[in-house]
Amino acid sequence: MADTLAHKKFGMVALLLEAVFIVLFGVFGKYHDEADAAVWGNATGQLKKSEINAVNSIVQNYPMFQDVHGMMFIGFGFLMTFLKWYGFSSVGLNMMIAALVIQWSMIINGFFHLKHGKFYIEVQSMLSADFACATVLISFGALLGRISALQCLALAMIEIPIFVANEYVGLNKFRAVDMGGSMFVHIFGAYFGIAASRTMAKKADGDNCNDGSRYHNDLFAMIGTIFLWLYWPSFNAGLAVGDDKHRAVINTYLSLAACTLVAFAVSSLFEKGKLEMVHIQNATLAGGVAVGTVSDMMIKPYGAVIIGSLAGVLSVFGYAFLAKRLRANNFLDTCGVNNLHGMPGILAAVFGILYSGLASFDEYGYGLYQIFPARAPKMANGSFTFTLKDGEQAIADGEGRTAGMQAAYQAAAASMTLLCAIMGGLLTGFVLRLPFLDNVPTADFFLDNPVWNVPEDYDGKQHRPKRREGSRASGDAGAASALIATGDGKQRDEAEEGV
Repeated sequence: MADTLAHKKFGMVALLLEAVFIVLFGVFGKYHDEADAAVWGNATGQLKKSEINAVNSIVQNYPMFQDVHGMMFIGFGFLMTFLKWYGFSSVGLNMMIAALVIQWSMIINGFFHLKHGKFYIEVQSMLSADFACATVLISFGALLGRISALQCLALAMIEIPIFVANEYVGLNKFRAVDMGGSMFVHIFGAYFGIAASRTMAKKADGDNCNDGSRYHNDLFAMIGTIFLWLYWPSFNAGLAVGDDKHRAVINTYLSLAACTLVAFAVSSLFEKGKLEMVHIQNATLAGGVAVGTVSDMMIKPYGAVIIGSLAGVLSVFGYAFLAKRLRANNFLDTCGVNNLHGMPGILAAVFGILYSGLASFDEYGYGLYQIFPARAPKMANGSFTFTLKDGEQAIADGEGRTAGMQAAYQAAAASMTLLCAIMGGLLTGFVLRLPFLDNVPTADFFLDNPVWNVPEDYDGKQHRPKRREGSRASGDAGAASALIATGDGKQRDEAEEGV
């Protein structure tokens, strides 16, 4: 009986969570007026001006939402398929986590923005839900291959309230600017996951023969890279408006291009003239992270190129050198999220502080108050009205901040985010170690067959020690599964042979 219940535990918990979501959406969820048939249009059947603007907003925002949605399910999912015997879990658990977080984050975020006892759902809230997905999926990347499906549910349920609370304070209390989520999404997700991983890690966990890649796995992972690379401008620009949106697309586009070329170059320099696939799969994306915070700011095209170039160098350096030192100290980071999301996110925060401190009315005009609302003059009635370039009237709840004050708040928000991520991750790691959450035995790390029905050609081996130095996180994946030529020209997987 106990064994039967153990096998059904995950399914029962997942169904219970969905039942709770149904109740919460039923009690508190409501369509935004733009999607509510009862309030759309007027007695004559003609759309009001505000409703015409709403239609235009949906037409404008949905394509970018769809881009970001593809990043969550295809980009992140396939980027994690590099592990040679963990492909089902990489894509499958990614999909499950995203589906859970979409609902849970809408509910938690809604509770922070209740109006008349309800939270309202629209395309923008769907975009915000996908940003929350990215946060948890980044954390999942640090733990990839070492947590069960039930632990994935627990990870998402614990992380999202902390993430939403941190973001709410950063955006609404500190009034920091982070258009592409480099601070509130990337820094938070990376160091939350690494902290949780460090808490869960046992001394021998870093040595596993299955923690490595194969040729075809790396090809599948490149599918994820390409999807993320192509659609990252939509991620950074999705929540922007007007000329800010246009500028965010341009800045991200240029930063990614520069980052990619530099990542190829630096990989070749570090690898003695050869290219390392782990660098290309991950470091080429770091430009999107590093430019995220300032993507809508007036950083100039050359500024975007500089930021992308620095991100490429920093990320490749992380994979090639820093990750080995962290692994030696039992900081296990399967996907190397520190190198793709953590350090480039910190770089983005630094540039956010710099460019916030340099922003001036002479350069931005009234657009300054659209990007930095707290810098608008403080008015007796609490609102400052100004006219944008397209003639639209806008209102900012100004505090009269100086450029230096805004920069200080940017630094405070970044520091708070890093602290919340680490403390929240450490706490979550302790929770995930609880026995009833189906801890994965070390022998089953990085394997699909303990939890999936696998085809006959699946050949995953149980854990053996003496994994060759390096994994995806250490930037030496080639050594982990080095293919060497035999005398008859055939190839064999050195790691699989236990060499």
